[in-house]
Amino acid sequence: MRRRQALLGFLFVSPWVIGFLIFGLYPLAISFYYSLCKYDVLRIPQYIGLRNFEQLLFEDNYFWLSIWNTVFYTILRVPLSIIGSLLLAVLVNNAVKGVKIFRTIYFIPSIVTGVVLSVLWLWMLNPQYGLINSFLSYLGIQGPLWLLDPAWSKESMVLMSLWSIGGGRMLVFLAALQGIPRHLYEVVEIDGGGWWAKFKNITVPMLSPVIFLWTILEVIFSLQVFVEAYVMTKGGPLNSTLFYNLYLYNRAFEDFDMGYASALAWLLLVITLVITLIQFKLSKKWVHYEGGLTK
Repeated sequence: MRRRQALLGFLFVSPWVIGFLIFGLYPLAISFYYSLCKYDVLRIPQYIGLRNFEQLLFEDNYFWLSIWNTVFYTILRVPLSIIGSLLLAVLVNNAVKGVKIFRTIYFIPSIVTGVVLSVLWLWMLNPQYGLINSFLSYLGIQGPLWLLDPAWSKESMVLMSLWSIGGGRMLVFLAALQGIPRHLYEVVEIDGGGWWAKFKNITVPMLSPVIFLWTILEVIFSLQVFVEAYVMTKGGPLNSTLFYNLYLYNRAFEDFDMGYASALAWLLLVITLVITLIQFKLSKKWVHYEGGLTK
């Protein structure tokens, strides 16, 4: 009877296992093998050892440029996104009339993503007849060239990313805010503290695990930025938006250098893993869990 149940269990699990082996583990293993090969899709892979990694680390200037562009974008985008979502969650956490309507209004823009969002912002950031520069002109301010100016292109991408601060992040922060015991705020009020004392001493520490979670996720998302740059700039102007994933895509599907692209992909995995481990190490100093425990 037990053997029959075990066989039935394996039978029901087998579709996932087969799917993982074919679409997960095999591509992972073959990409690592290709990273050690010279492979252009049309010819048989030729094993060259660590040559791809040596080339991208010591000979490829575009690799380091893509690293700089991606790091700049990540450092600017992550704190602005998290702070924006947190402040918006605090705002809609107030018990005022019509607050559910405001929550819905703030959430709706986050539904628009990907290519549609990129095309929309292409129009909004147009320096001649775009909505943003038209508004600035109305105020008597000469708007920048945005995506056409290397000095503003990455900042334009960051500005576009703030479109979604009212999405999932806001909802998670809102749920966490509603889980903070009210008596903690009452203690601060008794001590004469105002809204800033409540926010600094109660809200932020109590939300630190959620902030930590979104910091990790947003760093990973930012390191993988691709669609916006591919649709809006193709890496320009002057390679100022040549992000890591876009450079990887160019090497794989424009240069057909799959071996080199695989090496880039594995290096991105290592970079992401190292940054995540550093974040977990630093989290012991500022993340507070219930009961005073640290992870």
